[in-house]
Amino acid sequence: MYQQSEEQTNEPLMTVGELARRTDMSAKAIRQFEGLGLIYSAGRSEANYRLFDESAIWCVQVIGNLRSLGLTIKEIQQLVAVYLDRPGEPIGPRLAELLDRAERRIEQRREELDCIQRRIREYRAANSAALAGRSDLMTDPRRRQAA
Repeated sequence: MYQQSEEQTNEPLMTVGELARRTDMSAKAIRQFEGLGLIYSAGRSEANYRLFDESAIWCVQVIGNLRSLGLTIKEIQQLVAVYLDRPGEPIGPRLAELLDRAERRIEQRREELDCIQRRIREYRAANSAALAGRSDLMTDPRRRQAA
């Protein structure tokens, strides 16, 4: 989300742990985001720790917000690529397309869950006596052979 500049800034730098604390994101997720090119480190400390500047906070917050809206990491990567490669292009229409796609996924998942719920209700109705402990739920063929 942020392209590292060539110039060094005088703002304080933070480690992965500090960035994680300040954004309520796991250090593992931050490392993953960096590995995917979604955030950039400002270099390494003398002890070889990744260091991040204040812009990384904004990037992690944006990523977290987009994830909370149902976007996948791959979709966020696509959005970031457009954002970085075409700075003059408005990002809103692309984000709208991704939000539409996320809504379709949610609706599909909702339908799948409704189907599972229907099957549970049908199963309960068909097996009410067994579920109440008044009869056997399943007849295990291995138990018949052992008897």
